Amino acid sequence: MDKQVTIYCKNTKTYHNYPFGTSLLEIYNDLKISLKYKVVAARVNYKVEDLNFLIYKPKDIEFIDLGVPSGMRVYVRSLCMVLSKAISEILPHTTLYIEHPISKGYYCTLENLNEPLTPEMLSKIKGRVGEIIAAGEEIICEEKQTKIVKELFAQAGLKEKAGLFETLGNPYCRFFRIGNYIDYYSGVLLPSTDYIDLYDLIPLYDGLLLRIPSRENPVVLEDVVPQPKMYDIFKEYVGWNKIMGLNNVGDFNAACNNNQSFNLIKISEALHEKKVASIADMIHERADRVRLILISGPSSSGKTTFSKRLSIQLQVIGLKPIILSMDNYFVNRVDTPLDEHGEWDFESLHALDLPLFNRHMELLLQGEEVEIPFFNFEDGKRYYKGEKVRLEEDSMLLLEGIHALNPNLIPSIPPERQFKIYVSALTTISIDNHNWIPTTDTRLLRRIIRDYRFRRYSVRDTISRWPSVRRGEDKWIFPYQEEADVMFNSALLFELAVLKRHAEPILAEVPKYCEEYTEAHRLMKFLNYFAPIPDREIPPTSLLREFVGGSSFRY
Repeated sequence: MDKQVTIYCKNTKTYHNYPFGTSLLEIYNDLKISLKYKVVAARVNYKVEDLNFLIYKPKDIEFIDLGVPSGMRVYVRSLCMVLSKAISEILPHTTLYIEHPISKGYYCTLENLNEPLTPEMLSKIKGRVGEIIAAGEEIICEEKQTKIVKELFAQAGLKEKAGLFETLGNPYCRFFRIGNYIDYYSGVLLPSTDYIDLYDLIPLYDGLLLRIPSRENPVVLEDVVPQPKMYDIFKEYVGWNKIMGLNNVGDFNAACNNNQSFNLIKISEALHEKKVASIADMIHERADRVRLILISGPSSSGKTTFSKRLSIQLQVIGLKPIILSMDNYFVNRVDTPLDEHGEWDFESLHALDLPLFNRHMELLLQGEEVEIPFFNFEDGKRYYKGEKVRLEEDSMLLLEGIHALNPNLIPSIPPERQFKIYVSALTTISIDNHNWIPTTDTRLLRRIIRDYRFRRYSVRDTISRWPSVRRGEDKWIFPYQEEADVMFNSALLFELAVLKRHAEPILAEVPKYCEEYTEAHRLMKFLNYFAPIPDREIPPTSLLREFVGGSSFRY
């Protein structure tokens, strides 16, 4: 009699016995699981596994669809592999770079293309992608000794993968195969190409945009949102990385292993300082009109430290800035509005006491003195400490908060009296040519560390709240980012290697059998790509100090 293994299916809340070596796909078909959207993978003991995963021990299994972030990542990775295979066949001498998310899709460029990307070329690529999908080709996960995998990728002309495998230091490496085409991805993929049914490719700037299903409604494509200012920032920093010879994590780790990490820290910090000084000069040019400097950005983008550093640069050129954090105008936590899930919506514009805030702004611009409130994040209450502020004739007010660019924040103040800045951590280094680093991961790691160290939130609290934070950003922040006069990229080239040292012991505290473990495990795997570097060379004025501690600024 065949040996049996017992599994618990969280979708049906039932136990079942299956022969050793049964695949998740076989279990899914047998149980006839029906979810709202297409099932693409499963969480096995809270770790995401592909549907070809074989069961040999008792497991808790939960099948996931495109409606959850983990499922969408599986779908997008698989789509990227199909695109990579198609381009390798249509344009065999070009190199595909899947660079970064933009316009609600993924921006891709083709290197070594002998002529500009034409509509005919794009049509051929789309046609080949469609053929690969229609063929229902298997996506096979293989694992071999690292030295053998490196040779396979070198023979395929994918040398940047070999550098990545070298830095990981694992004796065995996993990779993926469609027919004779091989590639590497940082997570699991779909079982076959015919699981992909929704995508598009359109020209964008100097490359193309890979369109993906909507995260809110994955039966339709995401809308294309023009983001020319965001594109310019990405292009500038990607170009700067290439000048430095640091196109991917393998290049970065090699530089660190050659004792270049301290030099990278100094150069990255100098670039930040130069950018802040340049923005201060732009404000100085409008000093005869501007009284309000509005600084916005998503959670953990570094708005607070940026505001303090900008204040210093403004003082250098003779201006007198006064910083106000809009966080101090939060309503008491018990009065915070609820979102559609019944959770406190801290990202809502109406989580601010708008009448009080607008009254204070009007009084300040009239030259009156106001007493500024203080919000205590530990007990969720607003207090007054006797801090009073008055704007002199040569003063400027720096307003820092996630809603600073929202036109409904201070509608009575003319636009010409405002200077708008958008701050975000736009990670521009990639794991390799086909594996980008989500900008949200950098911010999430920053927030996990900051909340743990300074706000007494556990990592489970921060991870569990992150989906709500992201929904709030989509609704209240991102729609207004292109309204900024200037954008500032707060990401530092070296920071993930520093955050690794701080985040790993915190993430390790998450129990292995809870909902938050899925994300904690993913982040731990992600941080494994980076060689750790110490933070002793990071200056006390660094933006990163806001999250890891040791800042000379007061928060």
